[in-house]
Amino acid sequence: MAARDELVERGAAGLTMEGVARRAGASKETLYAWFGTRDDLIGAVIEASADDSAQRVEAALATDASTLDDAHDTLAAYAESLLRLLTSEPSVSLNRAAMTSAALSDRLLQSGRQRIGPVVERYLAHLDKHRILRVPDPGEAYRTFFGLVVRDTQIRVLLGDRPPVADEIRDHAERAVDTFVALHVSPRG
Repeated sequence: MAARDELVERGAAGLTMEGVARRAGASKETLYAWFGTRDDLIGAVIEASADDSAQRVEAALATDASTLDDAHDTLAAYAESLLRLLTSEPSVSLNRAAMTSAALSDRLLQSGRQRIGPVVERYLAHLDKHRILRVPDPGEAYRTFFGLVVRDTQIRVLLGDRPPVADEIRDHAERAVDTFVALHVSPRG
C-alpha cells in the first residue's frame, strides 16, 4: 500500500497526501475523496494492517490443541509472529503516527489490542476448558502472555533501538511461552 510505504519512508510528519498520491499513481483529489483527511488515510492504513494481522492470528490459533505440546507450539508461533509484527518498520511507523493524534491512538487500540485480545483469550479459554492449561481468567492470562512476549522490546524499537533479528525473536518467543506455560500448568483433579 502506497500510504504505508510513504509512512515508513517519511514518517508521520513527512507523510502528505501529495506524496501518497504520487506513489500510488493517483491524484491528490482522489485520495481526499476516498479518505477525507490525512489522518483518515493513516487510519485506513491502521485498519488494513489490523485486518491482515487479525486473519493471521485467527489462522494461527485455529489449531485444535489437544496436548500441552500442541498448545506450546501454537503459542510460540503466535508469540513469534506478534513480536515480529510489533517491531516491523510498518508497525513502528503506524505506532509513531498514532502517537500524534488521540483519534489515531484510539483507532490503533481498537483495531489492534482490543480486536486481537479477545481472539487470543478465546484460545486460552479453550485450553482451560480442555484442561491443557489452567486459565481461570483468560483476560488476565492474555495480559500476562503479552507482557512476557513483548516486554520492553516494542518501546525500545519505537525509541530507536535496533529491532530484534529472526533468531532473537524465536528465542525470546520460546522463553516467553515456556514461562507462561510454567505459570499455567497445574494438576487438575
